Amino acid sequence: MSILFFLWSVLIIFLAFNVGYLLLFAVAGRFGKADDINPASSSPVRATTYRKIAVLIPAYKEDIVILDSVRANLQQDYPSDQFDLVVIADSLRADTLAQLTELPIRVVPVSFEKSTVTKAINAGLASISTDEFAIVAVSDADNHMAPDFLSRINAAFEQGWRVVQGHRVAKNTQSGIALLDAISEEINNTIFRKGARALGLSSSLIGSGMAFDHALMRAAMNGQTTTGGYDKELEMNLLLGGHSVAYLENAIIYDEKVSNAAVFQNQRTRWIAAQWQFLSDYFGRGMAGLGRGNTEGAFKILQTLVLPRVLLLGILGLVTFLGIFLGQAFFWLVPLCLLLGLISSLLVAVPAYLWKRVTVNELLLIPMLMLRFARAVFNIRKAFSSFMHTPHAVK
Repeated sequence: MSILFFLWSVLIIFLAFNVGYLLLFAVAGRFGKADDINPASSSPVRATTYRKIAVLIPAYKEDIVILDSVRANLQQDYPSDQFDLVVIADSLRADTLAQLTELPIRVVPVSFEKSTVTKAINAGLASISTDEFAIVAVSDADNHMAPDFLSRINAAFEQGWRVVQGHRVAKNTQSGIALLDAISEEINNTIFRKGARALGLSSSLIGSGMAFDHALMRAAMNGQTTTGGYDKELEMNLLLGGHSVAYLENAIIYDEKVSNAAVFQNQRTRWIAAQWQFLSDYFGRGMAGLGRGNTEGAFKILQTLVLPRVLLLGILGLVTFLGIFLGQAFFWLVPLCLLLGLISSLLVAVPAYLWKRVTVNELLLIPMLMLRFARAVFNIRKAFSSFMHTPHAVK
């Protein structure tokens, strides 16, 4: 029993760290502030200087959505001569390329033996010059920037920021899985972006809806070779270099959420693999930075240790259930309290407008998504060897 007690205690300590981290940052995100200059205003942000912005859009086999996204993203209230959309066209059809070239954008056709977002971003950077563009933003092929997105980015740079993460929200919530995915996105925004900023830490990057000082991004991207999760490596390079990341809650960019269970599993497999690769590659550097007074890198490593919430829910539920059969209240009461704490953190982190959409049907999907997550964990070796593309379908 003593060995069992010890192993159970180690597991509980790890789970308590996960729940405590999420609960602390969820409360901070709920009551803290982001870095918006005029958060109460929905009007366009005025500036004295309009920096020229290049918006890089990696598009790998995105024929279904890319044209619609480009047309939507051209509708910015930012001066049209001060921004360019740069589509990095990887494996697009000839007819799609022909239609793209008719639009007032830049098209960079690329072909890789093994495609990755890192290669696409670096190809996009190679196609532009630091003399021409002061800011580089990144948008996914399915993303639609709100009309004032670039204006808000520019205003943040006018305040002195050099790295900014915008507020990515769901473009589609029609299906139950898409709604749950949208909720997950907003939980991340509350905890890892707004909550982090409220506690004086950098916002997490999320791969799109983000903007960088051009020269700074080039330096941070130099030498990256990751198959997936380039944003994690990019973020760590910035943090270790002493650069903080702002979060703009009102700089909205709309993102397509997955609506199919198989696609959900495929996407999470890629994310879990990227998280594991990042942890193995950067744990030492992050902890070493702590000794030099760089706490940001160490906190990023701690964040990477936090389990995905759906998986954490499943583990806590299973541990609580198994603890009932071990004869002592400690074995089930403590994980039950942690489970309630986790649920509380999720309730705090989700915006009211999404909770109003949740029905019994969505709640019944959660056990299935837990199983999909578990399968994703066992499939991560596949993500290490190939680029697992998430197909998009919403126009």
